[in-house]
Amino acid sequence: MPEIVPPSISVPDDAVGQRLDQFLAARLEVSRARVQELIRAGKILVNGASAKASFKLSGSERITVLGPAARPPLRAIAEKIPLEILYEDEDLAIVNKPAGMMVHAGAGTTDPNNEDRRNRGTLVNALLHHFASLSDVGGELRPGIVHRLDKETSGLIVIAKNDESHRKLAAQFARRDVKKTYIALVHGWMKKDTGTISVAISRDRVRRTRMTTPQTGGREAISHYRVLRRLDTAFGKFTLLEVKIDTGRTHQIRVHLASLGRPVVGDKLYGAPGELRPQLRDGKRDKTISLPRNFLHAAQLEFAHPRTGKMIALKSPLPAELQAFLTRIEGDALPKATRL
Repeated sequence: MPEIVPPSISVPDDAVGQRLDQFLAARLEVSRARVQELIRAGKILVNGASAKASFKLSGSERITVLGPAARPPLRAIAEKIPLEILYEDEDLAIVNKPAGMMVHAGAGTTDPNNEDRRNRGTLVNALLHHFASLSDVGGELRPGIVHRLDKETSGLIVIAKNDESHRKLAAQFARRDVKKTYIALVHGWMKKDTGTISVAISRDRVRRTRMTTPQTGGREAISHYRVLRRLDTAFGKFTLLEVKIDTGRTHQIRVHLASLGRPVVGDKLYGAPGELRPQLRDGKRDKTISLPRNFLHAAQLEFAHPRTGKMIALKSPLPAELQAFLTRIEGDALPKATRL
């Protein structure tokens, strides 16, 4: 990546008709999103004046880039954040991540007006404060991180304290030897008591924050579910599920369940409503309720210790906010509610 940007760039003839952001992304070797940030900040001028990202080049312009094109590299820093540490030894730790916490900083957390905020409040920041050493395999931005959980998913995550443990744990994940079990509450009733969803997943081409199940292509993804309870409540029908995954694709459980028309409660990105409106009772309607996170929790984790080979198995109960939500709607369950 170039460290020095020339004071001005002459647009060559072969760039005629290209968008300004497209041309600069290739010329400066940065993302189009980064170029668009610079344009919005007034850091890019065309013939001495500001221009839109969609500006079509004619081949006679001179483009001026004010300041560095690339962001300074992120380096994770320690931050005093409480952590629930369920297991720890010299090689690894297992923590109970709360919902709302990102595992590590990334492109989605960048703030061009406040670079320092890109690297605050993540699990990595907390890990660096609590542990003397972490593995370096994931780089300076992801020390100790072997696998991930979505920001709004709570539950168990294993952390590597040294590089050897990291590589051995990563190999177990790659071989699908690690057993991961989640609890999810979805809208509607599942048709079957048990089932396997084996549908490939890829990033949505239009909405880049989403994943999707394409008709062709994508990466293999396998999820197994078992119905724990079916609820018929004043707020609608729900199914409480136990989900085990063989693969660990981005948003896998959320995408797979949404593909069946059963989005995870609270998951507005994949079609869940933001508020639940109750049915009328005696001519009156109770207040709407909502869940400000996804009802998805990494409840069990089982794997072989990277040094001793001894099996480690931990469980994490539903966090208080999920248990309270479940109790709330179960309190309004109608007589047709079933248990398995």
